Amino acid sequence: MRIVFMGTPEFAVPSLKRLIADGHEIAAVYTQPDKPKNRGMKLTFSPVKEAALAHGIPVAQPQSLREEGALETLAAFRPELMVVAAYGKILPRPFFELPPLGCINVHSSLLPRYRGAAPINWAVINGERETGVTIMDIAEALDSGDILAQASTPIDPDETVETLHDRLAEMGADLLSETVDKIAAGTVCRTPQDDSLATYASMLSRALSPIDWSHSARAIHDQVRGLVPWPATTAQVGGQTFKVFATQVTGEKTGKPGGTLLGTDDRGILMACGDGGVLRITEVQAPGKKRMQAADYLRGHPLT
Repeated sequence: MRIVFMGTPEFAVPSLKRLIADGHEIAAVYTQPDKPKNRGMKLTFSPVKEAALAHGIPVAQPQSLREEGALETLAAFRPELMVVAAYGKILPRPFFELPPLGCINVHSSLLPRYRGAAPINWAVINGERETGVTIMDIAEALDSGDILAQASTPIDPDETVETLHDRLAEMGADLLSETVDKIAAGTVCRTPQDDSLATYASMLSRALSPIDWSHSARAIHDQVRGLVPWPATTAQVGGQTFKVFATQVTGEKTGKPGGTLLGTDDRGILMACGDGGVLRITEVQAPGKKRMQAADYLRGHPLT
């Protein structure tokens, strides 16, 4: 099948590689424009662009899909099907209506839950015990198209968004492969979403970072593991502001108010939480320091 693929971050790379491995003709790859990065502000390719170039696939990087000639450029690639995976741009209706076999999207949640930009993070932050991937038709409203296929996976209570992201990316590639085969065979089934069950996964920002110690130990733990590596949670401990990258719910109880520094041990920093639970901070980044195990930091910087 002749396919135009649209994607940008690491999440989309397994899906692109699977389509290539399955023998489909990737007519072009659309991805976000190159962006300056790090202190040198050197222009950096997206992970999807790097994968496309490695396979000799033409790459398009329009600033806007509404710019003059953008639709004509897409039409010139003559796609039978379009596949979108975390592209980062909203497709105007003429774009997703152009391919004769449609335009489908790989989304990292069990729709209609967690429509939007950061579904993996919010599933972890909210303490969900299950999530998954959905292949759906692109529609005008955000992530609202008919569901073509879904696959689920449990979320371990201590799993971070990093490991979950990688697992969902591979699951999405597997499910995409199966769905494209069904589209080609004319056997795919479409199930409309129940909009009354929809929830929204907003973009991440540093406004989510500060830890509120009046919350439960479990809720804070979920916040920490849902915001790594960016924007990461932050906390004031012993008069210093740390980035917090890993924690443990100890199961212990205390009568101290939430936010009280209870002490340290050979594994990290012990903090009181709003439900009386105790949370151990095990990985931190102090101002001007590298990310490190809290125990290593404490050896040279004792807290009181």
